[in-house]
Amino acid sequence: MNTRKLQFAGAYTAIVTPLREGRVDEPALERLMQAQIRGGIDGVVAVGTTGESPTLSTDEHIHVIELCVKFAKGKLKVIAGTGSNATDEAIHLTKAAEHVGADAHLQVAPYYNKPSQEGLFQHFHAVARATKLPVLLYNIPGRCGVDIGVDTVSRLAHDSVNIVGIKEAGGNPDRVSQLRAALGHNFTILSGDDALTLPFMAVGAHGVISVASNIIPRDVARMVHTFAQGKAALALKLHDRFHELFKTLFIETNPAPVKAALALLGQIEDEIRLPLVPVSTASRDRLKSALKGCGLLK
Repeated sequence: MNTRKLQFAGAYTAIVTPLREGRVDEPALERLMQAQIRGGIDGVVAVGTTGESPTLSTDEHIHVIELCVKFAKGKLKVIAGTGSNATDEAIHLTKAAEHVGADAHLQVAPYYNKPSQEGLFQHFHAVARATKLPVLLYNIPGRCGVDIGVDTVSRLAHDSVNIVGIKEAGGNPDRVSQLRAALGHNFTILSGDDALTLPFMAVGAHGVISVASNIIPRDVARMVHTFAQGKAALALKLHDRFHELFKTLFIETNPAPVKAALALLGQIEDEIRLPLVPVSTASRDRLKSALKGCGLLK
């Protein structure tokens, strides 16, 4: 484990997949990617939960990853969301992502079928062995119904040298301490919740995969980078300024609120695929208030 380097520390955006009239809005995606580059973000996650992976077709899924690689122009790392609850499908998507130039892949815990810890190990082990790309595990028990145990993460990391980190979205800073104790300092831990980025980093996480940075890439990048540089007071000021926005972006199921916020700012159409629907009028009003409160909307 000590031979690993922190390849993915920093601020990463779980980029939305803009839609227009039922199709991927490629010009809007390019504009969003350009904003990420200008904002100093370290990279993006293409077609994760925020990118509507459950409702994109396989062809769309691979195409959006390819577009993100193209639009990144080598200035951003592209982590492909290629997880699935079917191991063969995850392998197929991961190989396709490697083919189109992704830098790494994010593997969510298999959802709905609720595998055992041994099943989780065998699943991630098989996916990791299928390509040479670095792997980031994704623990989000609230959506998947299963938790990747710390012992399982440790076993995977020791078994597969290309399993280099984890996106931790279980909402518990103590998990970060447990992971660090089991895996050491060179295994990347990224917060999966904007509101918990600083608490997680305070106990040893290395950054965030952010939803809010779709809207405020420069501020999220600055918050993460300044904290990493030891400027905790400045990072805390940024956290305080945007905390209400961090929370409001999850007022309804992600990514409906962030898409609504981007639409309010004139950056994309407010379009999302069923079974998700655009946010309610009440939620839209709360989003407007949060955007105004941090100076993003008049």
